[in-house]
Amino acid sequence: MRILGITDGQTSGAAVIEDGRVLAAVNEERIVRLKLARGFPWKSIHEVLALSGTDPSRIAGVAVAQRDMELREEVSGWPGWFEAREQDQDLHSTFFQLGARFGHLAPKMPGLRSLYYGLRTPAYRHRRERIRQIVAAEYGITAPVRFFHHHYTHATSAYYTCNFDEALVVSMDGGGDRDSSHVYSVRNGQFEFLNKASAYDSLGNYYAYVTALCGFKAKRHEGKITGLSARGEPRYRDLLNAMIACEDGHLRNNGRVLFNQALEKIRSALPRDWRKEDMAASIQTVAEEVAREYVRYWVEKTGHKNVALSGGLFANVRINEEIHRIPGVEQTFVHPGMSDEGLAVGAAFAYQNALDRAAGRPYTPRELKDVYFGTGYGQHEIAEAVKSSGLEARYLPSQLEEEVAELLSQGKVVARYDGRMEYGPRALGNRSILYQPGDPTVNDWLNELLRRTEFMPFAPATLAEESHKLFHDPDGALDTARFMTITFHCTPWMAERCAGVVHVDGTARPQVVRRDDNPSYYDIIDGYYKRTGVPVIINTSFNIHEEPIVRSPQDAIRAFLDSALDYLAIGDFLIPGPVGSAATRKKWEGKSKWGKAVDSPTSR
Repeated sequence: MRILGITDGQTSGAAVIEDGRVLAAVNEERIVRLKLARGFPWKSIHEVLALSGTDPSRIAGVAVAQRDMELREEVSGWPGWFEAREQDQDLHSTFFQLGARFGHLAPKMPGLRSLYYGLRTPAYRHRRERIRQIVAAEYGITAPVRFFHHHYTHATSAYYTCNFDEALVVSMDGGGDRDSSHVYSVRNGQFEFLNKASAYDSLGNYYAYVTALCGFKAKRHEGKITGLSARGEPRYRDLLNAMIACEDGHLRNNGRVLFNQALEKIRSALPRDWRKEDMAASIQTVAEEVAREYVRYWVEKTGHKNVALSGGLFANVRINEEIHRIPGVEQTFVHPGMSDEGLAVGAAFAYQNALDRAAGRPYTPRELKDVYFGTGYGQHEIAEAVKSSGLEARYLPSQLEEEVAELLSQGKVVARYDGRMEYGPRALGNRSILYQPGDPTVNDWLNELLRRTEFMPFAPATLAEESHKLFHDPDGALDTARFMTITFHCTPWMAERCAGVVHVDGTARPQVVRRDDNPSYYDIIDGYYKRTGVPVIINTSFNIHEEPIVRSPQDAIRAFLDSALDYLAIGDFLIPGPVGSAATRKKWEGKSKWGKAVDSPTSR
């Protein structure tokens, strides 16, 4: 039984599942090359049907994430919450502005929210009717089409991939279908709804307000705030605590403002000399405290020892570590496509859950072995792309892993392109840039090469067998760490030898790699370990600045040349860079952007 899942909001995409197994999942941004592309996923649907070898007649049902939303048939890039240009204005933007202007009246006028959503109802109805028409006319799919609540699809994505029989399942984000959070107690596939927070009472929105206040794009650059927070002090914690809080297991917007008004209220309360590092530290501290208290309340209420998480707030890896450290929590899992890019998978699982319950089929937990659900290209297609590029290349079908490990041990930067593309926001080895972990200046010079402004250190890809040597208390979260969804505090051994991946707060967000997950990638890390005694390499996403992660061989070659990296390992080919990164790297030797003297990088 195959089910097609669709999400047509921000980071739109599609997925095909069969009997609890994801066969294919792709987001529109990777195909159209627009980061966080929003709109109807025309190309993603074609892609997942082709990747999974699914004839439209085999689709038993079509699941669409989110019941209530305006339809955007054309695909476009995400302009940012507060940066929308005149040409970006549509019905959704109009209602966003209305919410910003009158949101402060909601607590005083109980009927205002009903009026607000009532005005939007005709547009919601049109979307549901139009999507049914598109599915039949464009793809020839005659199966029933069902629409599922935004937060329920977050919850099903988490539960059906966590491999737990029973769990407390929590979703948290900025908002969707009028809510910003749902809490469920789930046992053997039975979802018991416990609690919700309205979109008005959104913790995720407050994090977005601070993101915009600090000069970044809200709903896009929150990760920069997470990284920046460790470099400041939470001086404005009390200000934010007075605006968003958890009270008796419920989220409360005590600031009573939304969107632009919230932004102005926070800005007006700050001193003239406020620092964005301190503002980042303040919202990170408050977000950790509020999310931890919220989950803790429901853990104690239900007695669950396992927690499964999804929703954009849980893209924040530090929050996830704090939740894992809640007394009584033994296992924590964060869905790899935790933000809206995962809603198509969640919707498909929601439809399957409905069919299983109706048929009385028992639920069987299934481990998520990997997330290489996207586009892959064969060696012939890769060879043609290499030939067309005119670049010098060596063909090393049985030696490439050893060659890459050797280059990494020599301090070279190697981009890796192989196999199927990763699902979710993280590059997990198949579309990654690799480097040695001991260089404390790497965050400066490599980000300059890639034209990125990042404050979070690069992620360490680590051998699973060595986890306890590298991290404090990883038990119960190693499974989710395979997808780079949580931080751990690092051991002194790790901090001493892997300065390029350990943040100033002593944490790292690892990708824990097992041989079965990705044998070729594992062999590269293992080869580096044998040469250096360090079972860790740097892994960062392979993409051009402000573009999505590369999808095709042509994307990979273009990004490689644009970034002037040392080598590209693409399929069975190894290509040296025509320029290399030496000049930029040399500029940073012996110094750090943050003014702290460091040693020059050395291979161990």
